[in-house]
Amino acid sequence: MHSGAVATRSPDPKSVHGTPPIDAVSLAIIEQLQEDGRRPYAAIGKAVGLSEAAVRQRVQKLLDQGVMQIVAVTDPLTVGLRRQAMVGINVEGDLDPVADALTAMDEVEYVVVTAGSFDLLIEIVCEDDDHLLETINKRIRTLPGVRSTESFVYLKLRKQTYTWGTR
Repeated sequence: MHSGAVATRSPDPKSVHGTPPIDAVSLAIIEQLQEDGRRPYAAIGKAVGLSEAAVRQRVQKLLDQGVMQIVAVTDPLTVGLRRQAMVGINVEGDLDPVADALTAMDEVEYVVVTAGSFDLLIEIVCEDDDHLLETINKRIRTLPGVRSTESFVYLKLRKQTYTWGTR
């Protein structure tokens, strides 16, 4: 994984969370940053036909609108986090308090409200199996409203990309 990954929201002809639709030039800028989040604005400008200043302004606007983020992506294994899992959670009553509590946990990478077999799906990243067990058993399963959990431990990561929204 390289540093400077760019995550985007999917473009939609309609407004996304109050932001206007993304034009083709902005999508091209996002693609450039998804390939290398540290690419100089001058190089991006040359690739998309804009000046460095215009690229800088567009990138700032995309960041301000929450359309994308520029972040360093790490490989969990290289920073001592050897266990990842997806956890399906069924909740009694209102989902929001449970989702909020999960969102506040450092081990939880994302929280998704779903339709189907589970009310919530979360991804957790832990140091080892003991840390995973403690997180699920002592912290997640004890949350008020959590009815059941089912864990899917990752054995091998085969694909992880951050190019959605442009391809």
